[in-house]
Amino acid sequence: MIDWRDRPAVNLSGMRLSARVDYALRAVTELASVTGANRGRPVTADQIARAQEIPPKFLESILLQLRRGGIVQAQRGPEGGYWLARPAEAISLAEVIRVVDGPLAHIRGQRPEHLGYTGAARALQDVWIALRANERQILELVTVADVAQGALPEQVTKLAADPDAWT
Repeated sequence: MIDWRDRPAVNLSGMRLSARVDYALRAVTELASVTGANRGRPVTADQIARAQEIPPKFLESILLQLRRGGIVQAQRGPEGGYWLARPAEAISLAEVIRVVDGPLAHIRGQRPEHLGYTGAARALQDVWIALRANERQILELVTVADVAQGALPEQVTKLAADPDAWT
């Protein structure tokens, strides 16, 4: 069995996503994809864990966080499990990330607008704010349904098709 602590954060050439965020996004995408097939029945954490190869105990912790954040709902008991709290089209990737990891684009644990650069480095604050805005634009645009259906917005597919994006 894979220990989640052995799994590094996903490194996207300078952009880092924690394993927790990666697993959360995969879990909600799995819920979105199986909801129709299950005809509204809840999906167990074990089913999600197996389908996405996520350590079950770690997934339970993530699902609890997602439930508290209003992304998923849960039911206990033999007919229990999880389902999305809203339609997948109404849940952005940014929302899931914020519930699991907090605000987007922190620099040294602070929001970019709270940083105080001086002298020659003063413009770095604007760079960090622009970076966050760009990241937010994509993550707010893409919904869980887009990922589950493999039908990303045109703006995202254009960016991903650029060979320089892959290096």
